[in-house]
Amino acid sequence: MDKIEHIGIAVKDIEKSNALFASLFGKPHYKMEEVASEGVKTSFFKTGPNKIELLEATKPDSPIAKFIEKKGEGIHHIAFAVEDIVSEIKRLKEEGFTVLNEIPKKGADNKLVAFLHPKTTNGVLIELCQEIDS
Repeated sequence: MDKIEHIGIAVKDIEKSNALFASLFGKPHYKMEEVASEGVKTSFFKTGPNKIELLEATKPDSPIAKFIEKKGEGIHHIAFAVEDIVSEIKRLKEEGFTVLNEIPKKGADNKLVAFLHPKTTNGVLIELCQEIDS
């Protein structure tokens, strides 16, 4: 894993949260996008070299809706940039981690993504992100 790619924060209302984080960081979000397959709307902020992703559920049965129902708003995942997501998935499985997406899927911000089950990562949902070549 190369670096922390972003930190994902589950929110109930992305517009209110955009205003809150814009005030916190002193600048607006730079990108919003919907990932219909995951039932989520995302908003990205940059602060220095770091990115924060806000996630709002667009379907009541989406993973974000279930997370907020169970745990409330807050940090949902930490994403790490990887060069070769397929090789990284294979390596992590061999190390004993439970991979939730054995085949990477298209995520937000032009990335292929896969997640590791929090039960195998001390309760933290880990996302692997590989930039999709344009």
